[in-house]
Amino acid sequence: MESTLTARDKVGVQDFVLLDAYTSESAFLDNLRKRFSENLIYTYIGTLLVSVNPYQELGIYTMSQMELYQGVNFFELPPHVYAIADNAYRMMCSELTNHFILISGESGAGKTEASKKILQYFAVTCPMTESLQIARDRLLLSNPVLEAFGNAKTLRNDNSSRFGKYMDIQFDYKGIPVGGHIISYLIEKSRVVYQNQGERNFHIFYQLLEGGEEELLAYLGLERDPQLYKYLSQGHCAKESSINDKNDWKTVSSAFSVIDFTEDDLENLFGILASVLHLGNVCFEENHQGCATIPDTHEIKWIAKLLGVHPSILLEALTHRKIEAKTEEVICPLTLELSVYARDAMAKAIYGRTFTWLVNKINSSLVNKDFTKKTVIGLLDIYGFEVFDKNGFEQFCINYCNEKLQQLLIERTLKAEQAEYEMEGIEWEPIQYFNNKIICDLVDERHKGIISILDEECIRPGPATDLSFLEKLEERVGQHAHFQTRKLAGPKGRKRIGWMEFRLSHYAGEVTYCTKGFLEKNNDLLYRHLKEVLCSSKNRILKDCFLVAELENRRRPPTVGTQFKNSLSSLLEILISKEPSYIRCIKPNERKEPSKFDDLLIRHQIKYLGLMEHLRVRRAGFAHRRKYEHFLQRYKSLCPDTWPHWHGPPAEGVERLIQYIGYTPEEYKLGRTKIFIRFPRTLFATEDAFEFSKHQLVARIQATYKACLERRVYVRKRHAGMCLFPKCNQSTCAAITLEAHWRGALARKLAKRRKWAVWTVRKFIKGFINRNKPLCPDNEEFIVFVRKNYILNLRYHVPKNVLDKSWLRPPGILENASDLLRKMCTRNLVRKYCRGITAERKALMQQKVVTSELFRAKKEGYAEALNQPFANSRIDEGDINPKVLQLISSEKIQYGVPVIKYDRKGFRARERQFLLTQKAAYVVELAKIKQKIAYSALKGVSTSSLSDGILVIHVSPEDSKQKGDAVLQCEHIFEAITKLVMLVKRGNIVNVVQGSLRFYISPGKEGTIVFDTGPEEQIYKDKNGQLTVVSVRTTSS
Repeated sequence: MESTLTARDKVGVQDFVLLDAYTSESAFLDNLRKRFSENLIYTYIGTLLVSVNPYQELGIYTMSQMELYQGVNFFELPPHVYAIADNAYRMMCSELTNHFILISGESGAGKTEASKKILQYFAVTCPMTESLQIARDRLLLSNPVLEAFGNAKTLRNDNSSRFGKYMDIQFDYKGIPVGGHIISYLIEKSRVVYQNQGERNFHIFYQLLEGGEEELLAYLGLERDPQLYKYLSQGHCAKESSINDKNDWKTVSSAFSVIDFTEDDLENLFGILASVLHLGNVCFEENHQGCATIPDTHEIKWIAKLLGVHPSILLEALTHRKIEAKTEEVICPLTLELSVYARDAMAKAIYGRTFTWLVNKINSSLVNKDFTKKTVIGLLDIYGFEVFDKNGFEQFCINYCNEKLQQLLIERTLKAEQAEYEMEGIEWEPIQYFNNKIICDLVDERHKGIISILDEECIRPGPATDLSFLEKLEERVGQHAHFQTRKLAGPKGRKRIGWMEFRLSHYAGEVTYCTKGFLEKNNDLLYRHLKEVLCSSKNRILKDCFLVAELENRRRPPTVGTQFKNSLSSLLEILISKEPSYIRCIKPNERKEPSKFDDLLIRHQIKYLGLMEHLRVRRAGFAHRRKYEHFLQRYKSLCPDTWPHWHGPPAEGVERLIQYIGYTPEEYKLGRTKIFIRFPRTLFATEDAFEFSKHQLVARIQATYKACLERRVYVRKRHAGMCLFPKCNQSTCAAITLEAHWRGALARKLAKRRKWAVWTVRKFIKGFINRNKPLCPDNEEFIVFVRKNYILNLRYHVPKNVLDKSWLRPPGILENASDLLRKMCTRNLVRKYCRGITAERKALMQQKVVTSELFRAKKEGYAEALNQPFANSRIDEGDINPKVLQLISSEKIQYGVPVIKYDRKGFRARERQFLLTQKAAYVVELAKIKQKIAYSALKGVSTSSLSDGILVIHVSPEDSKQKGDAVLQCEHIFEAITKLVMLVKRGNIVNVVQGSLRFYISPGKEGTIVFDTGPEEQIYKDKNGQLTVVSVRTTSS
């Protein structure tokens, strides 16, 4: 390691512990940036490895690299994932202890690749016998199968693991891998039924459609096009250029045969996958009684065939629910919404349990039949801390998991430090650090933690909602220092927390969670009627997954949160019993570009991976420690007493050496087998002195060697001169003759070149004179040259977009060709522009067209508004009071904007929210709906021709439910009126008035609004009781 310290200004230090400013996040980031710019993606913090994803092949995972790191001392070579793997393996073999390697980081940081590299290292470098070759192959090939079923494309990563994985690799007493065992955690089942824009479902679905044989797809009732399946097309990126589903299918298919899947297993497995796709295409309709029906049973028949159930029973289970009373069973029809929920719950349950079956199947093929004692190395590839714009139940579980793992990491690091100090006989100094047990208890404390409160809310009688769960949290843990909601926060914090959100202060920073969906995801209920159908399935995999005993057990199954908490406790027990190694993976940028280092993104990950806290704990004592033998071997040349050989004990030699160098007592401590150096600058000074002495020594050796070489050359020349001297006159004549012939050859060559040049110039002058004549031998070459030259120059002057009208002026003979090229180029630009218009932008342009029809040449400010993009909404759903959302839950909010409402009588200004749904417009005050205007009751909308933001929504006086016309002031008036018109679907309702307008207050009573211009904007009630609106006249309209 010390060999790279001299280059630290260029490539940084390869152990963060050697940073002088180890408490500075900027220094940490700067060191990481230096190393990344030199393609050095690995750096240590003690024995923890920090890995930055390079997004390119670096050639550092070759066989020669594996051999280089095999059996080498941990700090002898530069940081590498192979060093972590080799160190764990050697310690396991020598001490017969169990180890684990914890790999964490956010999606796209390279966790899965790191675990693959470790598995490959063990497969190549561990001793192997022919009989155990199968076990090794199964260990390696379990990865592509689990990736196919458990990984998916997300916005951040094309191969994101959507589950946590712990794999034990078992070794016999010789260090040979003989078996393994895998445990999976929290598979993201919701992805089966829903994907965000730009994301995909699990890989296996696309691989089956793309790579499956025609006969297989026909048997499963599937088509190759993934766009035909609702569960695969919601993200609008079923085809991805960076993913080769066909090749991946071949890899997975070959892995199935090695992992010992039978033909029967595969038939049942593919049947389940196909049934999930068919299930997503089941469509429901509402009958006149408000109950759900399935008009087209084509998909139902395929599902029934593939799962081995009766079609009519499945049909009933998807549209009805069985409720058990004390003495009888009642079957109730489901609403449209509940039927969709039942369908999706069935798909999630089938896939989730099939994934568990798959893991168990792989485990059965990896099990070792020899029951003698084994040592193991565990690989934990688990999601890192996640903070998104919207954080839900999944992020809550993931971050709770990281909270527990951080607690384990700090405790184990402190314990290891303390053990080394005691072993070396150095006094232990207690280290102050943030103990995150208080946050873990907030989440998982029995009867008091958030998970317990969530479970209580899920099982309590009465209508439990996500809002009631949030209110219960405020009541039970509202006083906790690390918990906040909008209600509990101060005036500043309140703006950053939504009505349905709570905030936790984790060890790595604050995270805001939206409670929407918490109860549903925690319950993860499958209706009993559907469970009965699945228990009766003839598909052998489903028979193993859905046992009849479940139906007999009347106890409520544990919630997802409780299951995850229990499985995490079991995992921690496994990890505590093993010796740890850690790999922290970092994503350098969001676009997966090589060599791009995004400071803000990486600083965020450094914080959420707890790297600064770990470094602080690691550096609390001594920055560097080295065995006496290694320290003396490297630096012995710095002291005359130890150079070139020291014949005494290494400890005495090191003591003599550091006394000569001039170490002060506070800079070091001498242990039993190691020297401990407190400050990095001490080590750097020692390394610089060694480098200087090394250069002096090398210079002396080089001088001696060069003198020897020069003497040999001189002796050889002197001897040759003495031998050739008698023949001097003959040699001189020969040289003169040779020179004369060579000068003649050069002159003839030059004359030939000048002749060619004259001929070429004459030909082109002749071509220029005859350029306008028809093509002939006199002008042919000139015209060809002009054409070529024009085309070559034109490529640098081609317009870049449709609005660019520039074009390179052509010579006269090419005007027709130039016009044709220009038309082709314009058509191509137009075609590219049209193809590049997204559905969202197209909708925006359609809105602008409507705005133009309504306001062009009618209202001031139109031109400025046309240049500004319209927003989908000016109010986030989190800023709308949950009680309002509940009141209009049957209607989807299409648009919202803050407005000022003027009372119809006194014209007092009040802040309100203006919400548009599919059926009506709402004027909202906090938790109350002040006015609802159904589109059927809307009479018209009036606004002035000036630049004010006043709009009046007219209602029918005959409508007794309406209080009167709504007088509103809106900053985004063009946008709001356009959205309203498009929802009402009547273009003739907008009236742009000049001077004044009248509006309806109450039966028989009207009010007036007067519009005028002035030096400044004003809105006030004048002496006549009218509302006067003064606006500043704009220069363009």
